[in-house]
Amino acid sequence: YNKNMDINQAFTILKNSGDIRAARIITERYKKISALRTFYYAHLLKRGVPVAKIIHSKWFYGLDFYTNKNTLDPRPDTETLVEAVIKDCIQDKPRNILDMGTGTGCIICALCKNISDLHGIGIDKSKAAIHVARKNVKKLNLKNKIKIKYGDFANFKSSEKFDIIVSNPPYIKFGDERVNDAARFDPKIALYAKNNGLRAFEQIAKNAIKLLKTDGKIYLEIGVGQSNQIIKIFNSFGWKFERIEKDLSGINRVLVFSL
Repeated sequence: YNKNMDINQAFTILKNSGDIRAARIITERYKKISALRTFYYAHLLKRGVPVAKIIHSKWFYGLDFYTNKNTLDPRPDTETLVEAVIKDCIQDKPRNILDMGTGTGCIICALCKNISDLHGIGIDKSKAAIHVARKNVKKLNLKNKIKIKYGDFANFKSSEKFDIIVSNPPYIKFGDERVNDAARFDPKIALYAKNNGLRAFEQIAKNAIKLLKTDGKIYLEIGVGQSNQIIKIFNSFGWKFERIEKDLSGINRVLVFSL
C-alpha cells in the first residue's frame, strides 16, 4: 500500500473506528499522517483507548498538558478545584502551594499560571508520573515557580509550611462498577483507594495538618457521595470544614478545610 495517506482518507478510517470527535482531534493534530499510523490509531480507538492517550495531549484549564499511560488524564471535573482556589486568592500576595499526588501536574501548573506570585511543590510517589509532571512544568515555562518531588500522602515532610494545599487523590473504591471504560487505561494507583475509596483522605487529613500554615486552606477533589464521610474524617483530625463546591453537573466535587 501507499505509505502516505490523504488526510480525508485517514479521517474516514478513524471515524469508522471510533467517532467523529476522535477522528477530528487526531487528524487536526497530525496534518500529515501515514497509512501505518492511521491504522495503528484506528486499532487503538477500536480498543476504546482515549484520544488523549493516543496523542499524548489533553487540554485542562486552557493549557495543553502532556499525558501518557502513567498518569490520569486531566478531567473537566478537576477544573472545579482550580476555580475554588482562584476564587479565594487575592492577586499580588506571595503564596506557596503543595499539590499532593500531582500526576501530570495539571492542578499546580494551572494555578501558578493564573495566580501571580504563587509558587510551590508537587509531589507524587510514582516516579513515572514525576517524569510527566516535570515535562509539563518545563513545557509551560514554570520551572522557576514549581518543583516536582517524590513523596506520598502519609509521609511527606517539609521544612516549610504552605498557604495552600491541593489534592485530587485516588478516591474510587475497588470493584466500583460505575467506573467508565476509559479509566481502564489510567493507572490504578491514581484511581483506586482502600477503605471504600477513603484511605488517601485519611492519610492526607493526618499528615497535611502538619504542612499547612495556620491561616491556610486545603482543597480536595472528592468522589460522588463521599462528602459527609470525608468531612467526618477531617473533623476527627481537627480540621474546620469551610465549604463545598459543585462541578458543572451539580455534583459535590470539592471540599475546602482550614485549621
